[in-house]
Amino acid sequence: MMASRTDHGPVIDFDRFRPTRSSIRARKRKDRLMTVLIGLSFLVALIPLVSVLWVSLSKGVRRLTPDFLTHNMSGVVGGNPTPTGGYGGILHAVIGTLEITFGSMVISIPVGVMCAVYLVEYAHGGRLAKAISLMVDVMSGIPSIVAGLFAFSMFALVVGPGTVNGLAGSVALSLLMLPTVVKTSEDMLAVVPNDLREAAYALGVTKQRTITSIVLRTALPGIVSGTILAVARVIGETAPLLIASGFIATTNPNLFSGRMTTLPVFVYNEYSQGLAVCGPGADPGCLTDIHMQRAWAAALVLIFIVLLLNLLGRLVSRIFAVGRTR
Repeated sequence: MMASRTDHGPVIDFDRFRPTRSSIRARKRKDRLMTVLIGLSFLVALIPLVSVLWVSLSKGVRRLTPDFLTHNMSGVVGGNPTPTGGYGGILHAVIGTLEITFGSMVISIPVGVMCAVYLVEYAHGGRLAKAISLMVDVMSGIPSIVAGLFAFSMFALVVGPGTVNGLAGSVALSLLMLPTVVKTSEDMLAVVPNDLREAAYALGVTKQRTITSIVLRTALPGIVSGTILAVARVIGETAPLLIASGFIATTNPNLFSGRMTTLPVFVYNEYSQGLAVCGPGADPGCLTDIHMQRAWAAALVLIFIVLLLNLLGRLVSRIFAVGRTR
């Protein structure tokens, strides 16, 4: 039916565009199909996460005792129990993980955020900005063991040959963290509305004060999320820390001197030893699978540390979020 014409112009017949019952039913079927597919995709994505958590909990919780958390591996022989009634612990590995990771955060977060501020607020797409962006992209693809070799070589040249300590491990991890921090911070700063900057400039606020008090404050939740993502990526690295920080059975709280053990390195070392030897003269409490038990328990503790870091990052984002009432 054609549209009729009146003195006020053509009259459109909207009934022609009204969907039919069959088309409505087809749309509902497609909607239900896509809902089912999206739900199935979500369940499939959960399978590896749930399986990893379940296996880690089921195999690691039985060795997760107070003695395991408060002792190191000094004096542990094979699968025999120690005088305290335990079978060694991960105190030295937990301290090493926290110190080395914190050291890498101290190095990479200020450098990464300042680099992102330069790219967004000052460079404006210049040649230097393009070169920096290219180098950041290249760094994001560097194998982790190369970062460990670089840190080891740098400390060998600066401090002396064969220098292995926690700080070298922090440098290696910071090289892996830096691209993620730069990219996420750059994206978060770029989405801050220009109206906020212009309003600050109109009130006579300097550019430096505008960036620190308005731009960074607005982008802080996203920057924190990107930082936590970078930490979660590097906290489980093993290869660079084997080279840069080494392995030790005792507790070394000094980040700047001596070898340090981290949880990933501890897990690797325990797994690589296989079954413990419990011969005829062994202690009655000797466990042949103690290495695997310690490895799973240490992996479970590492998962808990990553979870706590994520919760801490969310708390910081909520506290410093724009618009929060005090």
